[in-house]
Amino acid sequence: MRIVLIGPTGHIGGYLVPRLVEAGHEVVAISRGQQRLYRDDPAWASVERVTADRVAEDAAGVFGKRIADLEPDAVIDLVCFTAESAEQLLGALAGSGVPLLECGSIWVHGVLHAVPARETDPREPWGDYGLGKLAIERLVLAATERGDVRGAVLHPGHISGPGWPVINPAGNLDPAVWERLAAGERTVLPGSGTETLHHVHADDVAQAFQLALERIDAAAGRAFHVVSERALTLRGYAEAVAGWFGGEPHLEFVPLDEFARTTSPEHAEASAEHLRHSPAASIEAAREALGYAPRFTSLEAAREAVEALAAAGRVRLPAFA
Repeated sequence: MRIVLIGPTGHIGGYLVPRLVEAGHEVVAISRGQQRLYRDDPAWASVERVTADRVAEDAAGVFGKRIADLEPDAVIDLVCFTAESAEQLLGALAGSGVPLLECGSIWVHGVLHAVPARETDPREPWGDYGLGKLAIERLVLAATERGDVRGAVLHPGHISGPGWPVINPAGNLDPAVWERLAAGERTVLPGSGTETLHHVHADDVAQAFQLALERIDAAAGRAFHVVSERALTLRGYAEAVAGWFGGEPHLEFVPLDEFARTTSPEHAEASAEHLRHSPAASIEAAREALGYAPRFTSLEAAREAVEALAAAGRVRLPAFA
């Protein structure tokens, strides 16, 4: 198949491009041409690279046509964030029946009333990101019902792996949290410790996209969660991280407003968003329809990311146990 991949240079694309090439597909990679690849791989030598600024071309009303003019057998879109952008792409592909896989987010759920969340559960997102991803999902599924495309939406959790500043047990990206836990120092965390985070390794996300493409008849018209087998509580996550270094954590849990006084506004805001969502998502639909089987647990995905951060000197840690 001739696959047009939008946003290939990010974390998911770093694993998805080699997967598609190794499966024998012709890959056309659309990017701004500015971002350094997360993962170098010989597969990129056979990829057709096309430079495009999606934001600018969306504004000019030409991005969708650019994609359609490439005559794809399938389109995988990893970087759509607004309904307006999705509408333009769908309009250009209307009537083609081409498979279109969109990358969403488990934050389409927002408030959870039961866990693990299922794809069929009511959606109550908030904020531009979650609302935008839900609007995109609805547009893609409606276009599929009309027969314009054969679309599916894959909703990853907290994407983790080498090269990515993975969400830590405080629900933010503060590298000092890893350092304090590794050293056995007093670590102040927000909430009660029972809130949850649901990670997924980038290669498992790539696996799900490949499976959805290969099983498009089963995937079309549906949305799927793409996460690890199980979510982590903040307490369980912090205790496991300390164990990576052979120690026990010294944890103190405090309300969010008190936690905000211990860190930067940026980290406090991230923690608040992650704790309010406390995601925990089911993968039964993806397992049954696509054969999705994550290779990494949440902890394995996070550990690989932290090991890479330490190796790159982005966080100061002792040797892993």
